[in-house]
Amino acid sequence: MKKLYKTLSVLSVLSFALMAQAARSQDVQHGRKMFQECAACHSLDAGDNALGPSLANVLGRQAATLSGFRFSNALKKTGVTWDQAKLDEFLTEPQKFAPGNRMPYSGMLSASDRSALIEYLASLSAK
Repeated sequence: MKKLYKTLSVLSVLSFALMAQAARSQDVQHGRKMFQECAACHSLDAGDNALGPSLANVLGRQAATLSGFRFSNALKKTGVTWDQAKLDEFLTEPQKFAPGNRMPYSGMLSASDRSALIEYLASLSAK
């Protein structure tokens, strides 16, 4: 009986892990679609700054420090390092996060869309 319980426990853990991986994969796919809004101004290629800075490896980067892009003083003054929580806050309402920044974007209202987009960016940074 103990052996059966252990086997069921292991199977439950594996099943949960597979479901979590599938959910993350769906978030990443949804995030890829959400990035289309960003792609008009931002690239995912390192060093490829356009109207907006490259978002390659944005997680873990201090705001307004990417070389080769002219950031607003408003964003420079934040002093934040981009993590998932700060990106979520910024994407919700960029002008509220850093009043006077140059990003002409009113924000992404849907929390699930923001979460998926951030998950997508994180998946790219992990590679």
